[in-house]
Amino acid sequence: MKRLSIYFILIASSVFNSGCQKYLDQLPDQRTQLNTPSKVSELLVTAYPRGSYFTFAESMSDNPIDNQSAVLIEDNRNVNPYRWENVEEVNQDSPTYYWNSCYTAIAAANQALEACNNAPNPQDYRAQKGEALVARAYAHFMLVTFFSKVYDPATANTDPGIPYVTEPETVVLKKYERQTVEYVYAQIERDLEEGISLINDNYAVPAYHFTSKAAHAFASRFYLFKRDAAKVIEHTNQAFPANNFAANMRPWFTYRTLTADGMRNTITRASESANLLLAETVSLWSRNYRNYRYSLSQAQLGRILAPVGTSLTAIPTYSVSSTSYYVIKFYEHFVRVNVNATTGTAYNMVPLFITEEVLFNRAEAYIMQGKYQEALADMNTYLSTRVVNYNPNTNSLTELKIKTYYQTQTEDIQKAFTLALLDLKRAEFIHEGMRWFDILRHKIPVVRRNTSGVQIDELGPEDPRRLVQIPESAIQAGIELNPR
Repeated sequence: MKRLSIYFILIASSVFNSGCQKYLDQLPDQRTQLNTPSKVSELLVTAYPRGSYFTFAESMSDNPIDNQSAVLIEDNRNVNPYRWENVEEVNQDSPTYYWNSCYTAIAAANQALEACNNAPNPQDYRAQKGEALVARAYAHFMLVTFFSKVYDPATANTDPGIPYVTEPETVVLKKYERQTVEYVYAQIERDLEEGISLINDNYAVPAYHFTSKAAHAFASRFYLFKRDAAKVIEHTNQAFPANNFAANMRPWFTYRTLTADGMRNTITRASESANLLLAETVSLWSRNYRNYRYSLSQAQLGRILAPVGTSLTAIPTYSVSSTSYYVIKFYEHFVRVNVNATTGTAYNMVPLFITEEVLFNRAEAYIMQGKYQEALADMNTYLSTRVVNYNPNTNSLTELKIKTYYQTQTEDIQKAFTLALLDLKRAEFIHEGMRWFDILRHKIPVVRRNTSGVQIDELGPEDPRRLVQIPESAIQAGIELNPR
């Protein structure tokens, strides 16, 4: 045995001495090098957050109520956000998990951008650079929306934002500082506008990437938060230059004829034209949202689906029990750790942008400009796809209907139109967390009541609990916490 070992060493030494230079010139695995546009594209698949915000965003909003029942789930990822408490959970569907998934996506985008910028032929990487820039902007935008105060031009230059990371990490435990909300928005806008100009839409499955349409959809949301109505309209019109919204919205007239499993399998398919951007997330939301204690009753869901005196009859409701009701929107793909295991990971394909939001964004921008007839046209386009046997003579919204319906809340016509639009939007995005964004932007108060209907808490317009707390791990790394 000793002779064999010595012989092997001698042979190895001979080979090394005769050709060491050639050997050392070769990389052990060239697949790790981002040296082609296709390899950068493969990396960009990971530049989208794989965490979901649906659970905590929906729970914080005014959609759920206390559906106290022995058969319902009491999970801190639902309970704590409903009570506007810090969520100590760090696994899927928690704010911490979402924070980490966003910065993981940002890291992938930055790695891709470094490869694009350092390539000997950068022109060949234009499309990849565009997608990376928009993806980086999106993840930062979602972070600043949840973990900072909502954008206000009067205070944005002093309100703490979140770290805007633009370079790949090259050291362990790199220190980051919170920039202002104004700074973060400026960086988002720069990345977004540059990125949109580079995207070329050459994707095998466009719904999983920031296409031009999806990027303009994101821009319409961003500028709505920034209160730039003209930019919202501009990007909406670029997303849908043919103004063909009705043909590209969720076909609820068809969905309502499907079985529950049929809806789960259909609504988040990449082939559905309403889905402008889909993302695979690690989440239990699809199995739990209808079973949480703080969810929807039949009466609450009925109120949400009947805004402005018009029942959205094409959107079906389903019951878990006599107290808990919901709308089917999600499908879970469960991957076992091995073929015989009972444990694994639950994945949800979720829509990050859909056609309906883009239409709503333009309608709100028109309202901001006082263009009420244009806003009505967009709102009625939406209603035509949500009311069974829609008749424009009887089911369309009018200025008079809106004034009458909201007369007890406001005499201001602009505010009344805004309330009408937000009610339509609230109904469309039930279970998807979008209501929380409108609560933030419009500083809508949220009231909590017990099972007897008695008010027990209220989240006012300036309540610091509107800010999701910075994760403990980030605080320990030196990032300033939120004053909740």
